[in-house]
Amino acid sequence: MYIESIDTAGKNKCKIHLSNGVDLALYKGEVRQLHLQENDEITEDMYEKILEEILIPRARRRAMHLLEKMDRSTRQLETKLREGGYPEPAIESAIAYVTSYHYLDDERLARSHIRFYQTSRSRMRMTQDLLKKGIDREIIDRCMEEELEQSQMELIAVLLQKKGYAPENATRQEEAKMYRFLMQRGFASSEISRVLRGGFSEWD
Repeated sequence: MYIESIDTAGKNKCKIHLSNGVDLALYKGEVRQLHLQENDEITEDMYEKILEEILIPRARRRAMHLLEKMDRSTRQLETKLREGGYPEPAIESAIAYVTSYHYLDDERLARSHIRFYQTSRSRMRMTQDLLKKGIDREIIDRCMEEELEQSQMELIAVLLQKKGYAPENATRQEEAKMYRFLMQRGFASSEISRVLRGGFSEWD
């Protein structure tokens, strides 16, 4: 393979485009140190050296730094590393590294999210949030079954009581307002209607 082009990427970095379609992001000093120039051949040994000595260690450090700032799913971390210009072998190595030390744990992230939001959001809303983070549905469903402490209608009743809603005295306007409030949190229409019209006694 050979270097098709070397482009400036920010103040201190270069993006090296290889003929096999792979891009490598290196600091300008590293490019000079390695004597890399456009149209130069990159041997397999040189490519492996760049990966093993520069990009894989850097990707691991970057992954650790990202996880120190906040919990992320595997997919979120992969996306951040790709945005940083790391090639797939470096990303795979970084993911394996942080997973081996349990710094990256999709199940732990799912459980933490459920515990935090289960008193204010519906199961459907939490599921959608976790799917967007890239968590596998099987993991989400298992964690929901084990972590949820209330049925959805019990939670609806609690949220309505917190809002000061009294079914026996509510006007149509107040009922419609609460209905919209609960729909925005992802509760099913049938569950909302049942609690709104049936009162709280069944769910206390």
